[in-house]
Amino acid sequence: MPLLEKDNSVLVVIDVQENFLSKLPPADREPLVERIAWIIHVAKVLGIPVLATAEDVSGGIDMLPRLKALLPEGQTVFNKMVFSLYGQKDIRDALVALNRKDLVLVGQETDVCVAQSAVDLVNAGYRVWVADDATASPGHHHEAGLCRMRDAGVVVSGIKGIYYEWLRDVPNAIAMASTVRETPSDLTL
Repeated sequence: MPLLEKDNSVLVVIDVQENFLSKLPPADREPLVERIAWIIHVAKVLGIPVLATAEDVSGGIDMLPRLKALLPEGQTVFNKMVFSLYGQKDIRDALVALNRKDLVLVGQETDVCVAQSAVDLVNAGYRVWVADDATASPGHHHEAGLCRMRDAGVVVSGIKGIYYEWLRDVPNAIAMASTVRETPSDLTL
């Protein structure tokens, strides 16, 4: 598969919410949120649209407020009532309206919502990348989800690789480093 095209990309943030985070070991939660927050910030600086979902939004269940606050002003967080976001008409219509074919997926849960979304999106003709270090499921389920997606033709990469594919050259990397000064504590660029 060719490299990601920044001007053809969408960052898709799937179901990063407390009820899913609480299933992860405590030591894994903050680094995951830091990496997702960072890639949202990078996408915004690069002018890459962000599409965000939260599963079954109801009393107290919504996208993690810290991440929701990073979304572009007026950004909708879709109330996803299906496991594959492509299976819900309003989300599918919003994605189609963006008219971009390179999708980068981050979020939760790797083996269910991320995997089902990725497989459906590949089958719909999108080029799909999933960030293995910005997705999560408890225990062995994370790796099982990554394997399922690889088998379906999804590119599994880290956010560092995605970042540099979006930037493509040293001048862009230098410019970005002066704009986005903070990186996650466990990420070396």
